[in-house]
Amino acid sequence: MTALLWGIIHTWLVVGFAPFITGLVRLVKARLQGRRGPALVQPYRDLWRLLQKESLMAESASWLAHLAPYLVFVAVWLAATIMPTFTTDMILTPAADLIALVALLGLARFFTALAGLDVGTPFGGLGASREMFIASLGEPAMLMVIFTLSLLAHTTSPANLVIFVLAGNVGLEVSVGLSLAAMLMVAIAENGRIPIDNPATHLELTMVHEAMVLEYSGRHLALMEAAAMTRLLLFMSIIVCVFFPWGIAAAEASLAEVALGLLAWVVKVSILAVVLAVFETLIAKMRVFRIADFLGGALLLALLATIFLYVSKAE
Repeated sequence: MTALLWGIIHTWLVVGFAPFITGLVRLVKARLQGRRGPALVQPYRDLWRLLQKESLMAESASWLAHLAPYLVFVAVWLAATIMPTFTTDMILTPAADLIALVALLGLARFFTALAGLDVGTPFGGLGASREMFIASLGEPAMLMVIFTLSLLAHTTSPANLVIFVLAGNVGLEVSVGLSLAAMLMVAIAENGRIPIDNPATHLELTMVHEAMVLEYSGRHLALMEAAAMTRLLLFMSIIVCVFFPWGIAAAEASLAEVALGLLAWVVKVSILAVVLAVFETLIAKMRVFRIADFLGGALLLALLATIFLYVSKAE
């Protein structure tokens, strides 16, 4: 019963806390740039306002464009529920798998790109093309990171991976450090953050994600924006829970330990959000043609992580 309870809380927590993280990133960036910035709860207000508005679609849009926001949001939400946050004792722990997580994110990307192409606007096609280009390099790099971690822990279950690290079975591993660097680069690309994309602008020559959802409004746009916020929180959770899992409550933990795990997760994710805001303030957006070099570097780091792991095991 406790696993079911924690699983339900976790399911609603990841989607409810995601707008706060997005608001924190925006607020910190604004303060670093000398602006007052929006309130932390502004993303909640934006989503609520969009949900109250009528959803208008182009006459050329098919049923796919109407259905895509729901499919995208559900896929990202389900992927977020796979990753443990404050405890490993959840109802989905036995069935959770990192490969399935990547597949769900790929499914969400697939329908987002189809929705961008469906209406037939130039911006939608441009954004879908760039999104698939980024995915062609980002997904292999992420799979190689998962491959390295699974070889190290002999499991693809995120909860079992966390338990393996908490048991002290991982020391100062070069392969883990390279995997962390690769995952950070993939997370930036997958969420369309600077230097890959700038979610705060609508410059037609550079935008990727915004180009695919440009034709949406009302509740459809709210679902797309909520999915993007949840995806950002998901990648932050992957980084802090896999590479820095300290504080996560184990199975059969007391209520105090679970509460401490929840507090630790909130603090670690918030720190990562501040670091992201500082990083985006200090760096400029790169040209589209340089994205391949950036993600190629992530893939190379992931491959080197696997090689170093094999070398260390052979010794």
